Amino acid sequence: MSGFSALDWAVVVLYMGGIAAFGLAKGGKQASAKDYFLSEKKIGWWAVTASIVATETSALTFISVPGMAFKGAWGFLELSFGYLLGRIVISWLLLPRYFEGELTTSYALLERTFGVGVRRMASGTFILTRIFADGVRLYATAIPLVIIFRGYNLFAGVSDPMLYVGAILLTAAVTVIYVQVGGVRAVIWTDVIQLGVYILGGAIAIFVLVPKIPELGAKLAAAAASGKLTVFQTDGSFLTSPYHVLTAILGGAVLSMASHGTDYIIVQRLFATESLRDGRRALVASGVAVILQFTLFLAVGTLLFLYYGDLPLKGDAVFPKFIVEQVPSGLSGLIIAGLLAAAMSTISGSISSISSSTVFDLYASTKRGRAATEEHKLRLSRRVSFGWAILLTGAALIFIGTGQAVVELALSIASFTYGGFLGLFFLAVRGKTTSRSAAIGFLTGVGAMVFVVLGTKLAWPLYTLTGSLVTVAVAWTASAVEGRARPA
Repeated sequence: MSGFSALDWAVVVLYMGGIAAFGLAKGGKQASAKDYFLSEKKIGWWAVTASIVATETSALTFISVPGMAFKGAWGFLELSFGYLLGRIVISWLLLPRYFEGELTTSYALLERTFGVGVRRMASGTFILTRIFADGVRLYATAIPLVIIFRGYNLFAGVSDPMLYVGAILLTAAVTVIYVQVGGVRAVIWTDVIQLGVYILGGAIAIFVLVPKIPELGAKLAAAAASGKLTVFQTDGSFLTSPYHVLTAILGGAVLSMASHGTDYIIVQRLFATESLRDGRRALVASGVAVILQFTLFLAVGTLLFLYYGDLPLKGDAVFPKFIVEQVPSGLSGLIIAGLLAAAMSTISGSISSISSSTVFDLYASTKRGRAATEEHKLRLSRRVSFGWAILLTGAALIFIGTGQAVVELALSIASFTYGGFLGLFFLAVRGKTTSRSAAIGFLTGVGAMVFVVLGTKLAWPLYTLTGSLVTVAVAWTASAVEGRARPA
């Protein structure tokens, strides 16, 4: 064990301070709420690509993806091919609608077809989903950090709950500094840096692992022969096996259509591009980047398997164990910085998108909001960002000590709503459903998914597809009934 040295601490401290300073510098001054939340569409597509990938990457990905390859094969990579397919579909079918006129959020598109009530309903659901889902992600960031700190015997006199509190507060505090002041421009540019640090962490792990594995080529060949490198899997049922090739690719495509076509935490970044062409480039390129990212961290997991062999370890514990025991001084600090980078990019995106939706979808659509000056909206935007940051941090603190079942439930909350959102946007684009029927379909779809997620064995990649089908079917049925009920 190399220990967590002063050099490692210096790397972490310099990274945290540097990323806050960089975000403040890149954020600049804003003249309006649109500039604060949308950057007046002046961000290059390649930076938006990096921001999208950084936002959808959490600290759980950093730890869990290597664990999947360590315990199993490469079936998780199938999902990324579906993710790319879904983004291609969205870039041609839905993205052009976002660039028609002066939309400020993805939910403004719903108002064109269904009115402001449905827009507010969708926005409110999005905000609640993000608070719970990203609150638990912020808490989950502290889990590997605490494991690693305990492995290094750091903070020995501090209890685990207090160590969780400290990790959460530190991550949130640094993030809110540049988000609250610099807006989405600061978020996107810090995401570019943080994605690089995150990827560097994975590359360092491979750099350290490879020399430690004797006869690497022969062991890789044996692993391939035994199925450890298998990507496309056909074992099990299409309905219950998440990594069956059809389940993973179809489910991944539909999931990506919802997450990257309707979820404002991603769509906000697409609004920051200069044109539809750049938006398409950013969205499709992010799908390619995710394939490469998953490949990198699955490779880390395979190398960990070749290094540790059949040592009985939980998948999520193997990478932290290696960091503590084998990574040299200085490089350990960079990997911890990578963990923090993955967390901060997700949380910063959540704060910015929730605040933007609050201002544009909920406040600006009121009589008072329509009469407000740009100066007032900008001041309000900063206050709202700070307020949501506090609530998001509070949500993370609530999960400390709640147990794994509660955490897993919170992490799956997007599964309840993504299908409803995708179905609702499909109905809006098709334009042949009443507002009331659309709302009924959406709420029924979300309610049905609570039962499906908690009460069935359906493979999780199929959740979004199921929810969207329920939403559309119920909305069409309700619209038909409503049409027959109208007096002649």
